[in-house]
Amino acid sequence: APRRLREKLRTAARMAGPPARTAPGSRQQVQGGESRAQPASGAPPARETRVPFRFDYERFRRSLRHPVRGGRNGEDPETRARRMKIKEMMKFAWDNYKQYALGKNELRPLTKNGHIGNMFGGLRGATVIDALDTLYIMELEEEFQEAKQWVEKSFDLNVNGEASLFEVNIRYIGGLLATYYLTGEEVFKSKALELGEKLLPAFNTPTGIPRGGSLFSPCSGMSWSWGWASAGSSILAEFGTLHLEFLHLSELSGNPVFAEKASEPSLASVRNIRRVLSRVEKPQGLYPNFLSPVTGSWVQHHVSIGGLGDSFYEYLIKSWLMSDKKDSEAKKMYDDALEAIEKHLVKKSAGGLTYIAEWRGGILDHKMGHLACFSGGMIALGAEHSTGDRRQRHMELAAEITSTCHESYTRSDTKLGPEAFRFDAGSEATATRLSERYYILRPEVVESYMYLWRLTHQPKYRHWGWEVVQALEKHCRVEAGFSGIRDVYTTTPTHDNMQQSFFLAETLKYLYLLFCEDDVLSLEDWVFNTEAHPLPINHTDLKA
Repeated sequence: APRRLREKLRTAARMAGPPARTAPGSRQQVQGGESRAQPASGAPPARETRVPFRFDYERFRRSLRHPVRGGRNGEDPETRARRMKIKEMMKFAWDNYKQYALGKNELRPLTKNGHIGNMFGGLRGATVIDALDTLYIMELEEEFQEAKQWVEKSFDLNVNGEASLFEVNIRYIGGLLATYYLTGEEVFKSKALELGEKLLPAFNTPTGIPRGGSLFSPCSGMSWSWGWASAGSSILAEFGTLHLEFLHLSELSGNPVFAEKASEPSLASVRNIRRVLSRVEKPQGLYPNFLSPVTGSWVQHHVSIGGLGDSFYEYLIKSWLMSDKKDSEAKKMYDDALEAIEKHLVKKSAGGLTYIAEWRGGILDHKMGHLACFSGGMIALGAEHSTGDRRQRHMELAAEITSTCHESYTRSDTKLGPEAFRFDAGSEATATRLSERYYILRPEVVESYMYLWRLTHQPKYRHWGWEVVQALEKHCRVEAGFSGIRDVYTTTPTHDNMQQSFFLAETLKYLYLLFCEDDVLSLEDWVFNTEAHPLPINHTDLKA
């Protein structure tokens, strides 16, 4: 039975029925995916046969309103030179990974070797998958072909080991899906579908919501949880960060099982998760970070827009945008959540800096994590599609939060931001604890710069982004790649010997897009998953 199941899942892209909803390029060749031919008079009834599903890639590409790489019209020489510098940084990061760590998950640039870690179980090549779409967008053609060749020849999915559902979804599934949509190369689609099927056992819980830190074994299909997850509870940012990728898995395969995992009442899916969340009492309208996958109740009342909570909110507004603004339930949940955040968590320091505090059972913790700095971009993206007072208020809030995160960079000696910064004891936008002074090449601040630039075209966002480029070059670039640093408050920092895969997926991509014209990965055509992998908006007005 397990073998038959694997074979069935492996062929979902070819043999599955029609998708849960038709995407640009999805083709239901026969209504319902089955033959409706009537038998000739006197003939025995025709046997119903399933019509192989085919995703129409060319039709999908016609649905895009802008060329993927844009038209490159009217840019000034300085902007082009800065973009080319970021492209050189990407090539440098990739070339060193390829030379010293190809096939491993990350590069250790100081010791010039690879790192595997335990986050991805037996899966390998996290940097390859994370880098694919960035290499393509930057037109690093030779490097892209190197990465593609590794996927074709060396990317093994039949491996043992405990992998994080959340991380595999956003990095591997997201990266493979994005690269397929950008290129039309079948290998990326088939690998995404095969890996996606291996994630499904993680949903086998009483509520259908994966447990916190949910692990799965790609080979055995078994699922269990990280020991550190609070009392085996589900983490808001994890069970809320599956919808974008799983919906696209359904649309590409024609197999509704992926969307069902995000939406059927008896299975873990977005609709079921939303039902649970609408039923459970929300303290002050806020969403705590930990939920019991058994009872559907909150485990503790810790609210954060940073780690543990962040991408839940991000995927609400992006689900609405990806649906071509049809998913009104997601939009309402986002609007209501943001209203509660504004009311209870948004604060202004004595020095006039706006920040989003954390909430612990009614007591505010006046700090922001670097991870929370994505929220400026998210709020701006939501504001762009609002009207009247709400639009203006949210755009101002987005700009203020992004400015505060910029301050966390400018107030350090390296001009790079700490892992977390506080607003207490006379300190503002600085880390006050030794354990929070490090920088690991994180993207969230430049992510917000990119969105604010795209939506306002205020020159300061490009200026701030270039400051980050210069700081990365000065403090993080080493002989064989880029490394995080252990203390942003010293001009001679110690390096952590790790080139994170998200540096290539997110940080360098967002910086590059900051210096591109708006039609490169246009926000009219694409939403970025939480690892900066672009997934297409379902343009419902497309003509056949």
